[in-house]
Amino acid sequence: MFENQFLKKSHEYIFATDEVGRGPLAGPVVACAVEAKNNQFLQTFLRELQEAGVTDSKKLSEKKRKEIIQKYFGEIKDLRFDKKITLIKDEVFLVLSKMSPEEIDEVNILQASLLSMRKALLKLKSESNSVVLVDGNKTIKNLPTSLEIFPIVKGDSKSVLIALASIFAKEYRDYLMGEYAMKYPGYGLENHAGYPTKAHLDAINKLGITDIHRKTFKGVKEHVISSSN
Repeated sequence: MFENQFLKKSHEYIFATDEVGRGPLAGPVVACAVEAKNNQFLQTFLRELQEAGVTDSKKLSEKKRKEIIQKYFGEIKDLRFDKKITLIKDEVFLVLSKMSPEEIDEVNILQASLLSMRKALLKLKSESNSVVLVDGNKTIKNLPTSLEIFPIVKGDSKSVLIALASIFAKEYRDYLMGEYAMKYPGYGLENHAGYPTKAHLDAINKLGITDIHRKTFKGVKEHVISSSN
């Protein structure tokens, strides 16, 4: 585990963050940041996560992801954005944040992904002397200088805390897309979560775009131009 190198150092917390939803044509980017006290309990918790099979959310079945969330939190529908959520009292917390389709169109998808993770981290004890494990090869800017940031390529396979963040982010985003599917029927959002599948592209061609489509994305922007003409 990537976390092992920090367990006996002086950092107060280990933070870990990941995001989901870069590729879809519709819906938000959702990020999750985990806060864990760097103490003896954390060693036990990390082993527990590993034994529970916590890894990159894409490698787990929907059933397994839901089981993990149920174990540490409860029902997915009870999660909320920008609220500090307790997983283990006084020890482990998380925050979910998002960037809307409008914000994605405004700043581009890469920046939206980084900003969503930044928003989540700033809801935690980010003024502390701590480390931040970030999935990917990009750093997160404009965080407190007390934080030491470590971008990790394929971090959700190397760090169980990043993996835990990825599981919560993915399942909550999938849940939201299921809710959007009821508001915008006919697009199959409950099945493909807004990704550019043939079924989704066919639905856009037939029905047009909705308020949750990303208007700067290929497959969507062509319809924005045609409707404005």
